[in-house]
Amino acid sequence: MLERPNYLKNLKSESVVQQVINCLTDGMVSGELKPGDRLPSEPELAAQLGVARTSIREATKILTYLGVLESKRSEGTFVTGGFRESMIDPMVYGVILNGARDFDSLMELRELIEVGIMRLAVKKEEPEQLDVIRQKLDDFEAAAAGKAGDNIVEASFQADDAFHEAVSALCQNELVDKINRVVRTLTYSVRHKTVETMIKTGRSREHIDVHWKMYDMLVSKNLDGLEEFIHSTYFLDAVKE
Repeated sequence: MLERPNYLKNLKSESVVQQVINCLTDGMVSGELKPGDRLPSEPELAAQLGVARTSIREATKILTYLGVLESKRSEGTFVTGGFRESMIDPMVYGVILNGARDFDSLMELRELIEVGIMRLAVKKEEPEQLDVIRQKLDDFEAAAAGKAGDNIVEASFQADDAFHEAVSALCQNELVDKINRVVRTLTYSVRHKTVETMIKTGRSREHIDVHWKMYDMLVSKNLDGLEEFIHSTYFLDAVKE
């Protein structure tokens, strides 16, 4: 009889499906299950864990939906080879459904991520990437001046978003980029309101200038006062008007 892997340990007092998920997750965390590995067959897993095949089937369906596993017809079920877009939506929904979407919590999370991105960016940025940032700033200027379409607010918001995505790309870290995208999805409304308010109150120049300062920090690699600066870029007075 084949020795049972450590991750297929005795099940405890949670729901059977959750226990199976925990076992498989433990295997991935410990490295016993690696990206690209094929899982034991459904009957094998059921026998080794002492649970019904329906529980195995349900657990693998959930992990497949989350993007952790992938099913290949006639080949079996495999651990996903890398981070997938499908992993983002459940994370976003989980935050929303857990009630953590209050304004202060989101702004603290946003600030934490954006400060971290700037610190990592100055360590890994490359000259040609900074050229892209400069172009995004020019695009922002054009949008705010009404040169990118009739809807100045929407064009400016898209330009602002593209700028921050380009800054995130400086980190050259796919996981950081994905997490940043989740945070920006969760803060979409407040970011859009900021752009709209700054334009309608005649403060678009002020809004653009903080982006130029961010660019200067990246070029000079001087992050003195970074935390205070990032906090100031949110223009909370405009958002809460």
